[in-house]
Amino acid sequence: MTLPTSPADASREAWDLIVVGGGVAGLVAANRAAERGRRVLLLEKGEDECYPCNTRFSGGAFHIAMNDVFAPPEQLHDLVMETTGGTADPALLARLIEEAPATLRWLQSHGVRFGRVPAINQQNVLLPLRPNRPGIQWPGRGGDVFVRQMGSWLQRQGGTLWRGATARRLIPAGSRVSGVEVGLASGTTTIVSGQRILLADGGYQADPELLERYVTPAPARLQQRNAGSGNGAGLRMAVALGAALRGMDGGFYGHLLAREALANEALWPFPILDFLAMAGLVVDQGGRRFCDETQGGVYLANAVARLDDPAGAHVIFDDAIWREAGAFRAIPPNPHLILAGGQMHSANSLDQLAGAIGLPPDALLATVDAYHQAWNDDTLTQLNPPRARTLAMARPLRHPPFHAIPLVAGITYTLGGIAVDADARVLRPDGTPIPGLYAAGATTGGLEGGPHSGYVGGLMKSAVFGWLAGDQA
Repeated sequence: MTLPTSPADASREAWDLIVVGGGVAGLVAANRAAERGRRVLLLEKGEDECYPCNTRFSGGAFHIAMNDVFAPPEQLHDLVMETTGGTADPALLARLIEEAPATLRWLQSHGVRFGRVPAINQQNVLLPLRPNRPGIQWPGRGGDVFVRQMGSWLQRQGGTLWRGATARRLIPAGSRVSGVEVGLASGTTTIVSGQRILLADGGYQADPELLERYVTPAPARLQQRNAGSGNGAGLRMAVALGAALRGMDGGFYGHLLAREALANEALWPFPILDFLAMAGLVVDQGGRRFCDETQGGVYLANAVARLDDPAGAHVIFDDAIWREAGAFRAIPPNPHLILAGGQMHSANSLDQLAGAIGLPPDALLATVDAYHQAWNDDTLTQLNPPRARTLAMARPLRHPPFHAIPLVAGITYTLGGIAVDADARVLRPDGTPIPGLYAAGATTGGLEGGPHSGYVGGLMKSAVFGWLAGDQA
């Protein structure tokens, strides 16, 4: 295929597949379709060669529910159902598990390199690995290399990539979609026609209006733990054409961060405070527990985000927890929080600690006393809210000095979105597909989320359903 010399020339062509978004899902779909001889146009709103996207910011792990995609299918199925509280769509889950190994091998055949990270027990992590230190460390690392590599591969196969091209509206033709209205960096607008359109522009994590509607009463009090590029445009375009949404109560994938991350870029996306919280206590601005800490960091981040004041929570722990859970896994808060300029409040008694961080001492002492009584009586599950001893993480607070870190929920990507079937076709509320319209990646719902905001694996999900959408073209 001869590459068009300008967007104006290209807009007059009829494309087999138009892809909206240049992350994992979009790049995989575009490459898969192009290598099968299809005429492919990829639209990416980022103008620079190093345009920001969550793929670049990610740690690069391709997994299913934190497990190897080559694990036994029954094991992966049960893990995902447990993680999502049984809400994962069976057809989507079966397709993810079935196609993940082939998709991973396909990526490897295109020169994508993977390694293993023992510190987080992960196989299939994009190389080169992220450095083991806090802050944003994406240039030249796995996700960045992946985007550059797949973008170059697409153009070598005759596909076309426009940067600075923002999809604004889907163009209907009868019952199907026939094209996209595109705003260009030059300030002009054009319409491109295509047999199939794939929406792969990420979630809505950077859109305050949608966040307030579906995630949190105070979007500005969340830390954007992402590239800031996911504003829900694909979701809105699909809904305008009659698409259904799924899993919009599923929350987001993210982690607990130090509240100072709102002003200190060295404190996000790492270190995360999840394991400190799972071992200690998470309390609101009244000094009361409000969730089961042992459900994990993604669940905790969502619980904090749902508070009336998402920036009013603290994690409370003792020195033994700081030395153990605080130093657990890669890039832990002990010592990276302090090295990056973060603050940990400390005192020799819990009432002194409460005064130092502005919590009512009587309420905090009552919360800790109730927790210790339940610990001694082995009745943690009878607390309100209940608490489990899972992962052997829960610990009493008995070794001064006692510590507190103000929390903020760090949001990486949202878990609900456009309803799709197992071929990545966009569905109407009655379950029928909208002809010609596909979606993949974080803009879709149905797999992740559920009552515990279950995290299944964004990169692998994006790659598999991008691969399937490209195949459909």
